[in-house]
Order: sequence, then structure tokens, then C-alpha cells
Amino acid sequence: MLTILGFAMIACFLTLIMMKKMSPIASLVLIPAVFCVIAGKGAHLGDYVIDGIADLAPTAAMLMFAIIFFGIMIDVGLFDPIVRGILKFCKADPLRIVIGTAVLAAIVSLDGDGSTTFMITVSAMLPLYRKLKMSLVVLTGVAATANGVMNTLPWGGPTARAATALKLDASDIFVPMIPALAMGLLFVFVLAYFLGLKERRRLGTLTLDEVLEPEPETVLVGAGGGEDRTKKGTGGAGSGTDADGSEEDRSSVILDPNRPTLRPRLYWVNAAMVVALLTLLIMEVLPIPVLFLLGAALALTVNFPHVAQQKERIAAHSDNIINVSGMVFAAAVFTGVLTGTGMVDEMAKTVVGAIPDSMGPHMALITGILSIPFTYLMSNDGFYFGVVPILAEAGAHHGVDPVEIARASLVGQPLHMSSPLVPAVYVLVGLAKVEFGDHTRFTVKWAVLTSLVVLGAGLLFGIV
Repeated sequence: MLTILGFAMIACFLTLIMMKKMSPIASLVLIPAVFCVIAGKGAHLGDYVIDGIADLAPTAAMLMFAIIFFGIMIDVGLFDPIVRGILKFCKADPLRIVIGTAVLAAIVSLDGDGSTTFMITVSAMLPLYRKLKMSLVVLTGVAATANGVMNTLPWGGPTARAATALKLDASDIFVPMIPALAMGLLFVFVLAYFLGLKERRRLGTLTLDEVLEPEPETVLVGAGGGEDRTKKGTGGAGSGTDADGSEEDRSSVILDPNRPTLRPRLYWVNAAMVVALLTLLIMEVLPIPVLFLLGAALALTVNFPHVAQQKERIAAHSDNIINVSGMVFAAAVFTGVLTGTGMVDEMAKTVVGAIPDSMGPHMALITGILSIPFTYLMSNDGFYFGVVPILAEAGAHHGVDPVEIARASLVGQPLHMSSPLVPAVYVLVGLAKVEFGDHTRFTVKWAVLTSLVVLGAGLLFGIV
């Protein structure tokens, strides 16, 4: 019964948000609450929600202060040279811009944190997409899929979880998977090429001067305000037009060389802060939320020493802070109910129990296939600590090495990064002002295909 309710709850949630019948926040809260009552455990709903919030509160705090930190770096002009460099390389060509998105997301993903990757990638690329009237779901889809492949780095999370769950060395899992993951990343670049080619055919190209020149009706003074120019010829599904047009002004800010928030004399100081923060993140010197909290406070103090300026900068980014943090706490209701009621455990047992004994010798292949939907429908913790050990035990009875199960379990990560249970995806769609349903409809098919390419390469190279 719990298995049926679990799958029904997830299906109901995905259907409603993709059909835009409910907002993601409302869906994440109301649907699990209803299903919790249907499961006969409504009296424990409060406990489940509090447990979920306790688990995700550090993530919400991390996202809140990360948005402030990187928002300040955008305000002071740290990423302006990057954008202008990409512009010169891309020559205002949609094809090159989409490829540049994939390359940038892959490079920044080396820090192992999805939220950081999406903040930097969207901050750098969004002005180009806005200026050229490109479809924003291409930006979010390519960035999420590239990050999903790179998320398999040993310090990214999934590999460490698989190693811990099966008591293996992370290098034994990851290093042999490098050729397969490289094929997956190559596929993302090929995908970016064809998506960019489609955008080029739809939009044509502009000159570099046309892209760099601020439009006269834009209010280039900081986040928020201004007229909505995205309604004029913006094409593509999920273009992310906002009613008040504030996102267009926000994205245009990074290209305005005269905005008052620029701090050119502090450029290398700010660059050093970013490098130091990313280095500390990789070294895991302190918990990520603490690092971003300290980083945000330092960035505010160094660049805007007056209290009034600091309040203004925080207010400028308040929309993103509230939207993203609110989404994380709403997701806590969903994950809390899914875990607290036992739905996740029953779903895993049912699916694993349905595998016939004759398929035992092929358990690694089965694990790779199951990792695609499972890492989308549940958290990495739930999959790697709840499902993978069961699959490994079943495979061991048929002579399948647990390390092969661990490698195969990484296959679904390209799709996992677009899961509604991953807080970082709300940073991505929130900053790009893309509806989550639009992002899901566009990205899922390409992310699944990328996962299958990784799995196929793993089989071809004899890794899985």
C-alpha cells in the first residue's frame, strides 16, 4: 500500500507542476500532506515535516548566503570580464553561447557543489540569453545535465555515498568510470551543439556591439525595477518572462560598465575571496553553510562598508533568497513525508524484489538502469544508503562485485540534478526565472539520454 501511495504521490506532484496546475511550493507542501493523511499517518505529519526541515535547514542556509555572496560578486563586476570574454569567443552566436554554457558549467562543477555551479553559470550566461532572446530552458537544461555528469566527482557526493554504503574506496569506484563519464560529458557538448544550432536557425546572430550596448529603456542601477523588454520577441518555451520585468534588468546589469555597485579597485580582492572560498569548499575545512555565511558577511563588509549599502544589497537579492529558501523548506515537507511514512523503503523493496533471480548475473546493468528513475524520485541519501546495498547484496549472490554495482549506481546523476528533491535545481530555475515545469519537460529527455550514454559506454569499456 505504501509503495502505491509513494509512486502515486510523486506522479501526482510531477503531473501538476508540469501542467502548471499548481506552483512547485504549493505542490511540495499540499500533495504530501494529503497523501500522509491517506496513508493513515496524518497524526505524525508534524513530526515528519520537522524532521525534513531539520535535514534541509543547513542546505537552505547555505543557499541563502551563497546567493548573497555570489550576488555581491555580480554587483561589483567580478564576472563582467568573463561575460565579455565569452561574448568575444561566442561572437554573439547562439550556437557558441550554448556550447559555452556547457563548457562553463562543466568547469565550474569541479568545485563539487551544484548550487555554486548554477549561480556562476547563470550569472555569466543569462545576460547573453536575454540579449539574444534565446530560450532559457536551453540554459537551464544544458547547465543541469553538464553538472549532473560532473557531480560524480569523488568530492561531489554520490561517489562518496556509494563508497560509504558499500565500504569501498572512492577511487576504486570513480577512476575506472572516467572513460564512461567522459563520453557522457562529450555527449552533453554534442547536445549543446545541436541545441545551439537550433537556436541559431531560429534567431540568427547579432553583432558584438548590439549585444554589449545597453538598451535605452533599461534601468541599469541594480536588481529589480524597470520595464519588461522580454515580451518583445522573446521566443522559446520556458523563456522565463516575469511579470514586472525585473529579471531582464537584473541580467542586463552585468553588462553595464557604469553601474554604481562596481568596485574595480577591489577586483583582485574579490577574486581572491572566491578562489579562497571554493578552495575551502573542496578541502571541507568547515561545513558549506558556515563557509558561505562567513563569505557573505566578508563580501558585504569589504565591498559595502556602510550599513545602508549592505541593507540595499541584501534587499536587491531578497527575491531570489526568499524563492529558493522557501522552495527548500517546502521540499522538506515532501521528503519528510516520503521518508517518515516509510514510502521510500517500501518502494525500494518492491522494485528490487520484482527482479527475477535469473537476472542476478546482470545486477550491475539493472542497477545502472534503476539509478536513472530512482535518483530522480528520491534523494541521493535514500538511494545510496537504502537501495544500493540491497542491489549489491543481490548481485553478490550471483558473483557480481560490489564495486561494479557502485559504479553503475552513478549512471543516473545527469537526471538527478533536475530532480524536484535537489535544492540546487531551484537555484538554477530561480535565477534564470524559468518555470520548474518547463525546465522538467525540456530537460528530462536529454538527461535520461545522457545517462544511457554513460551506461552504454560503461558496458562498452567493460567498466560495468
